[in-house]
Order: sequence, then C-alpha cells, then structure tokens
Amino acid sequence: MNPLTPVVRSRFEHVPLAVFGSSAEASAAVAREVAALIRSRPRGRPPVVLGLATGSSPVALYRELVRLHREEGLSFANVISFNLDEYYPLPPEHPQSYRYFMRKHLFDHIDIDPANTHLPEGTVPKDGIDAHCRAYEDKIRAAGGIDFQVLGIGRTGHIGFNEPGSPGRSRTRLIALDPLTRRDAAGDFGGEEQTPRHALTMGVRTILEARRVVLMAWGQHKAAIVRAAIEVDVTAQVTASYLQEHDNALFVLDQAAAGSLTRFRAPWLLGPLEEQGLAWDERMTRRAILWLAGKCGKAILKLTDDDYNEAGLQDLLRVHGSAYEANRTGFYQMQHTITGWPGGRDPARTQPGDALARPLRAKSAGLFPKRVLVLSPHPDDDVISMGGTLCRLVDQGHEVHIAYEVSGANAVSDETLWRALLFARDSGLGGDRHAPAVRAWCDTYEATGALPADAALRGWKGLVRRHEATAAARVCGVGPARLHFLDLPFYESAVARGRHTGPEDVAIMRRLLQEVRPHLIYAAGDLDDPHGTHRLCLHVLREAIAQSAGESWVGETELWLYRGAWAEWELDEIDLAVPLSPQEVMRRRRAIFRHETQKDLALFPGGDRREFWQRTEDRSRRMADAYNNLGLAEYEAIEAFKRFSPEEFLRHVAL
Repeated sequence: MNPLTPVVRSRFEHVPLAVFGSSAEASAAVAREVAALIRSRPRGRPPVVLGLATGSSPVALYRELVRLHREEGLSFANVISFNLDEYYPLPPEHPQSYRYFMRKHLFDHIDIDPANTHLPEGTVPKDGIDAHCRAYEDKIRAAGGIDFQVLGIGRTGHIGFNEPGSPGRSRTRLIALDPLTRRDAAGDFGGEEQTPRHALTMGVRTILEARRVVLMAWGQHKAAIVRAAIEVDVTAQVTASYLQEHDNALFVLDQAAAGSLTRFRAPWLLGPLEEQGLAWDERMTRRAILWLAGKCGKAILKLTDDDYNEAGLQDLLRVHGSAYEANRTGFYQMQHTITGWPGGRDPARTQPGDALARPLRAKSAGLFPKRVLVLSPHPDDDVISMGGTLCRLVDQGHEVHIAYEVSGANAVSDETLWRALLFARDSGLGGDRHAPAVRAWCDTYEATGALPADAALRGWKGLVRRHEATAAARVCGVGPARLHFLDLPFYESAVARGRHTGPEDVAIMRRLLQEVRPHLIYAAGDLDDPHGTHRLCLHVLREAIAQSAGESWVGETELWLYRGAWAEWELDEIDLAVPLSPQEVMRRRRAIFRHETQKDLALFPGGDRREFWQRTEDRSRRMADAYNNLGLAEYEAIEAFKRFSPEEFLRHVAL
C-alpha cells in the first residue's frame, strides 16, 4: 500500500489529502515515496528530478532521507534537484541562505553530485535577474521537468515565495515578500529590519508542471490557511489553492494542521457520525451545540428543534430526544468549566453544597493547598497568558512556583542593553573590573549601531529578562525563592529554525519536576508561537513526564495548557475558565508592564503588531463575551485552559 494513500475526499475538499498522527510519521511516509521513485531509476536510466523546499516543514523529511542513505543504501547519484527559491540579495555562504540550509540538512550528507543541485542565485546583479530566471526555467526543462515537487505552505498561503496575488501563469521571477512572511522569518535574521525584502522563486506554473506535487504542513498555526487552500475555491490570494488544478497533488498533514478542516471541526456535516467511526461523546456534543449557537447567533438555551434540523443535526436530537434536553447538556457542560478557584477551594472555608474541586479530577483534587508549577517558555508568557489565574492561585493560598524555560535573551535589542551599559558606565556601578569592557561596548554601539557578538553581552541580555520576570512575579505575589530560571540549552542555537531539544533539556525539566512534585502543572499549549519555542518547551515537558512515569507524584498531578499571545482555545476545547474582575485585569496589566523590553514594540512580535498587554486584554474580554453570548454569566474577562492527565498528555499531544 502506498504510504501516502489519501483519505476519502469529502464534498468540502477540492484536493486529496493524507492525515498522520504526527509530523514525524508523515515525513517518513513522504520519504518512502521519494525513495521508491529514486530506486525505480538506477543509473543508466533518466535521472530523477526533485523539486525541493526549505523552511521548517521539510527538515524531518530530509533527516529521514539522510537516514535511508546511510542505513539502507539509498543513493542519490542519479538525482538532479531544483530548489523553489532563495532570498535576494543573499550570498550562498550566508547562514540564512537556502543553499546553506540545503547543504546543512541534506546535500552534505548524501552522495548527490553538487553539480546536480540547483538553486536560484541570491547574488545575481539586478540587471541580470530576468535572464537568470529564464535560464533557471531552461535548466528545469533540459533536465526533463520535475518528477516530484516538495512544498511547504506559508501563513499567507504561499508556495515557494509566490505571495498572495501571484498569477497562476507565473514563472521563476523576483518577488517582494509579504510583511507577514518577513515577520515569520525575522527570528532567523535577528530582527525584521535585517530580513530580506525580496526573493527569487519558481512561479506557480513552474510548480504545477511537476508530475507529482506533495505539500506538507504541520502544526495548528497552519490549520486556517490549510483549510483555505483545500476547501475554498482557487484564488490568487492563497496560491496553495492552485494545487486544486493539479491531477497528482496531495496535501500531507499532521492532525494539528488538519484541525480546521470540516471533517474534523464539523464532521456531522459529512453524514452520520457512526458511519465515520465517531460518536456523540461529551466533547463532540459540546462542539456541535456551540457550533449551532454560533451559526444561529443564539444563546444555547434558546436553540429550537427547527434550528437543529435545519443545520443537519437531526442525529443529535435523536440522541437527546429534544432541543430542550440537548441544550441543557451543552449549557451545563460550559457552565461547569467556570470556577473562581482554579486550584480548588479550602475545605475549611466552604459552605454546605459548595464544589471543592470542580473542574479538577486528579487524585489530589480535594487536597489544599496544592503545589502549583507554572511553566513559562519565555520570561513573560506566564503573566501574558494566565496572569490573572496566577494571582488567583497565590491569593487563595497555594504554593505557586514559576519556571522560566529559556533566557529570552534573543528578544532584547542591542539598543536596550546599550542604555543599561551607559547607566553602568556613567554611574560607576560596573566596577573597575568591567569598566574598560563597558566603555568599549558603548563606543562600539555608538559608532556602528550594534553591539559585538559577545557571550558576556548575551548573558547580560538574559539577565535583563530575568530581572523583569522577577519584578512581574512579585506583582503576582510570587517571591524569588519560588522562581526557577531553567535556561534550557536548545534556545542558545543561533538559528531559530535549526533548534532542537536534547537530553540535557529534558534532564533539567525532570529535575525541576522531581523537586517541586506538582499537583497542578500549567504549561503553554500555544503552538502558534512563530519561532517554535513554545512547541519545543512542550516537547521537553512531554519527554520529562514520560521519563518520570511510575513516580508517585505523576499519578497525583494534572496538566492545564494555556494559550495567550498567539491564539486562544476553541470554546469546545476549554475545560477550565477562570473569570477575572476589572481589578484583576489591571493587576495582570501591571505585571505585564514589568517586562519593559517587550513593551511599546517587542523585537519579535509575530503577525500581530499590538502590544502584548493589548492582545491579552482583548483576548480575555472576547472569551468573556463568548461565554456571555452563550447565555452564561457576564464577566469582565476570562482566562481559559485545556486539561490533560499525564497519560492523556503523552498519548494525545502531537508535537
């Protein structure tokens, strides 16, 4: 069986797709198809022509191809490759050039002839660009055309660097990069100002002429654009949608990237759930009722039998008997997510009939006080994403620890540190030992506008973030004795897309878990973070918990994943909703303001240009409005969380 056999296409999908449990499984399947193609054409036959992509999506594919070469004898001696694109102007030896990327991840590790590897040249003179692009097209035709084209998809929906508006007839050319594309790449270049504004790219028509096209997409931050490319009609505003016109194209997705497709978000629209191997369990029932309430613009308890029938939810009525009973089920499910006591109530202060632990479920649910561990990937994620809940846990008497997983040094600008160095120089507080270096660094910045790449300076940038985190935690009532600065080593890689976690990262996290033995763990599940730090930190936590299996504390703990600066949970995914008063919203804002280096304009803000405190307040108010619109109580703001037991976390969280 072909490892890339697509799922049966639904009426909403205009292009075939294959969905895998994880990106690693999907990448291995794509690698097997590529390997089968290469092996079908030994030397003496026409070479295999591969179209290759860069970025984070194909890294695991290239890693598996290298493994197949080393361990299973896969030879690339009869392969010719053409890459999709290259930044312009950028020399091939630049660490962010795609020639450098391909050598690092593939070419230097296989037996491909370097003369058979082709990329657009990022150093071609401006007046020679058109001729260079025509020559690139000629080389592809001379090689016999592309047999297998690998693609990723950008958050603007681009394939290659064919940004929104690219026509379907376009060929290799110079293109101006979309601002969102540049912001997503800013972490690799040390800031948006240093990120190239142009690139050379194969055109849409060039890509569509490949005999086989496979587009790979991983992660929830790609889910919305994947849905647009697959379920919406072909449009130049989403150039990946042009693949709908290809006779042999396939979207290869992990579950997170496929999560917004109708087959997963609203499977009842495809037919009876039992025919799809699904059931009207608690989560599916809530999802359908919330979907219907949003579609009708009604509070849950106002939905009628006609509303259910007209929306194709007759099966749900059959299960519950009437709209009244279905509505009650959905309403109480949402009502039971709300609690003002996220760590559970103090039994000594409860009244008869009060719920001690709702919605907690672990063995320690009735224990008070609890040991709580809040994991903050960057030094400000704790207060940005759950600052109100953090204050509530402290005020209600729980033992709260905060662990900052990376230093955050990358997000401190040279100008910020220069101002601190000026103060140290002019005040004399730097001491005689550091005074010459401080003066030299200040002079360098004033002459060049940049500080030298010095390990000591990077450490001091991390110290700036550490002091900001300490001040913010103090606003929330957490003192220095319960702050843990992990400085996970993976973050120190100079290239964001080249980062990967290792045993040392996991060992640091495991030691922390063994020290705190938490009853509650709050961790970032906000995988839309464009620089990948949240995803890698969650991977470290997952591996540390896996290695801790069997230890007594694991069975007594419960995990709560938060989101914040980049995305929010869908209503049907929420298990805990903590309402905040206006005073608590202001206290959270004060804590966020302690992160002064991230205020006004953060170095890497992602696609949202608002300040982090604005994002946080707008997000939590929208969440409160959503609960209010469902007919529940009206609050100033709500912070939301999704629950996992350790077993569920290990089994279901795909990274």
